[in-house]
Amino acid sequence: MPIYEYRCQACGEEFEKLVRSSAEADQVECPRCHQVRVKRRLSLFGLGGSARSGEASLASATDSSCATST
Repeated sequence: MPIYEYRCQACGEEFEKLVRSSAEADQVECPRCHQVRVKRRLSLFGLGGSARSGEASLASATDSSCATST
C-alpha cells in the first residue's frame, strides 16, 4: 500500500495519504478543508536500506564530524 504526497488545489495544504486501492486514490480528501480537489505530487524516495538505518547513518556522520581531535 503506497503512501502518496498530495497538494490541495483549494487551500494549498500539502499532506501524505496511505492509499489502499485505486478507487480510494480517486477520492482523496484534504485534511484541512475537506475538498477533494487534490493533486498527487511527485515523490522522491531513497533506494535501499530502511528509514532507521538512514537515520542511524546520518546521526553517526553528524556525531563524527562534530568530534574534536586532541
